[in-house]
Amino acid sequence: MASTSAKLESTTPTGEKNKHKMHHFFISESSYRLTAEGGGRRPTIDECRMTARETPIFWPAIYRSGFKCRQCNKSYSSKDMYLDLTVTAGTTDYSEVKPARTELFRSPLVSFLYERGWRQNFNLSGFPGPDEEFKMAQEYFKPAEGGLLVDVSCGSGLFSRKFAKSGTYSGVIALDFSENMLRQCYDFIKKDETILNSNLALVRADVSRLPFSSGSVDAVHAGAALHCWPSPSNAIAEISRILRSGGVFVGTTFLRYTPSTPWFVRPLRQRTPGNYTYLIEEEIKDLCTTCGLTNYTSKVQQAFIMFSAEKP
Repeated sequence: MASTSAKLESTTPTGEKNKHKMHHFFISESSYRLTAEGGGRRPTIDECRMTARETPIFWPAIYRSGFKCRQCNKSYSSKDMYLDLTVTAGTTDYSEVKPARTELFRSPLVSFLYERGWRQNFNLSGFPGPDEEFKMAQEYFKPAEGGLLVDVSCGSGLFSRKFAKSGTYSGVIALDFSENMLRQCYDFIKKDETILNSNLALVRADVSRLPFSSGSVDAVHAGAALHCWPSPSNAIAEISRILRSGGVFVGTTFLRYTPSTPWFVRPLRQRTPGNYTYLIEEEIKDLCTTCGLTNYTSKVQQAFIMFSAEKP
């Protein structure tokens, strides 16, 4: 796909009124905002550029059946609850089987249980809990206040919702590869009027192929995600690409071991193909640096690590 600054072409008629009250996306050449009630002038097709740096909202990109990128001629579809920007969006006969750890989180059961017991078990490994992790992340994100935040591998939107409710950002994009995680996110959001009225978009995409223009995003968050990525190096390279100069990346994950781990235990925790990619802190720092990020910093508690790096 071409970058999201490419002109988009609607694949359905434009006369239908938007009956929904949520899921916003962005256009670049407008000073007005469309509302769920249909207020404001409807943009022309030439105005419908999905440049993520801007705050006006383009509802039809989410609620029409799809749109086409005029640069690469690729069609993308909307699933009513989220916008599907994966490579395989719209395919009918072709399908891909992802690694087991990726497919696990596409399961309806795991998606349902994630905030209903699954995530709470992270406390056993030193995770301080969502509220404290959110506060810690907000400290790192202070340079990005007022900008656009993308919550990659957002799962059921646990942190996406917190970022949106905080009012700190001009917009928040909850992005995940799992369709069922995004559906769970939708279910949580529609029960909270304060989030319904926020600048929040749900997008399906691959973290190794982020559908945003280079240098177009102010902040990227990846909560308890890095160990689930098939290729952490590709993912962090993509995150570095989309961050603007001065943009901030904050992530949390499980460490394979820490400096306090006894030496005789470490061989038992070596990485094995096909399993989760648990790294040590030196590897995370090396990845961030190699992918062009600077000012790496971190906080470690048992197997929990929150790390941050900036785009120079």
